[in-house]
Amino acid sequence: MWVWSFGKRGGGIARRVEAFATGRTDPGSVRFRTVPASADRLATLFAELVRDPARPVDFAEAALWVAEDLRPGVDVAACLAQLDALAESARGPVLAAWSDSARIEALNRFLFEEQRFCGNEQEYEDPRNSLLHEVLERRTGIPITLSLVYLEVGRRLGLPVEGIGFPGHFLVRWRGKEDYVIDAFHGRLLSDEALAALLREAAGKTAVFSRAELRPITAHAFLVRLLSNLKRHLALAGEFADALRCCERLLQLAPGDAEELRDRGLVYEQLECWSAARADLARFLEIAPGHPSAKNVRARLAVVEHHTTRLN
Repeated sequence: MWVWSFGKRGGGIARRVEAFATGRTDPGSVRFRTVPASADRLATLFAELVRDPARPVDFAEAALWVAEDLRPGVDVAACLAQLDALAESARGPVLAAWSDSARIEALNRFLFEEQRFCGNEQEYEDPRNSLLHEVLERRTGIPITLSLVYLEVGRRLGLPVEGIGFPGHFLVRWRGKEDYVIDAFHGRLLSDEALAALLREAAGKTAVFSRAELRPITAHAFLVRLLSNLKRHLALAGEFADALRCCERLLQLAPGDAEELRDRGLVYEQLECWSAARADLARFLEIAPGHPSAKNVRARLAVVEHHTTRLN
């Protein structure tokens, strides 16, 4: 993880968020948007995943409820129907192919050439790249969301595909008579040499690749990764209220996690919610005093405490 260096401030909502977070006012008087229907669904799902991280979950539906949580009004059923329609359009040419490699080639051609799904290299950090309904609409995204489209179309066709939470770059593996690895962001197959290069890029030049890195991802880990991308990209875009929403969801999935507490504290700081920021940053330092980011967090905490003292 990282300690962000934010430039923008939260502005107008800061006092309302602070009041809500510290309990100084009736939550009913705080003018937040209406809590979407996804809130209860996600809270229930996340509680179940904390109890059982390997619990089977429909990844696409969960990702759409995450999107609806941030962008109320997402038509989850319509988006799932879009995935159904994509699979039906691909069914003939893909299932008519006579070998695994030919089926992969047919599916790649359908998604990346005919349907024009592609990685958003020019605006990689645009938060829309992590919102599945936007990816389906705009035909562009980041590795995890484009892989999700690939997985969901493949799953509907009965193909042996699974998501791989590879370091730094989400991938798809085809587990047939032979294993194939698909990079949905670039629309290509990856050799072991290419995978080794990806690993070194993410984990350092001394990292050694083995097929053991290609472990299927659990629903819990998938949602943590999806929300972590959203948190970072929303924060970089200055959308701190929505970044805070992601922080809260991540802490539902990983209660008491030190890095998530730190990141929520940093988002609270940007929203000028000084008391809430102080509580989270101090708690982070209490439970992870030796963390690589601890020195920077102590400096941020000193700034936050100065503001808190001024308020008092």
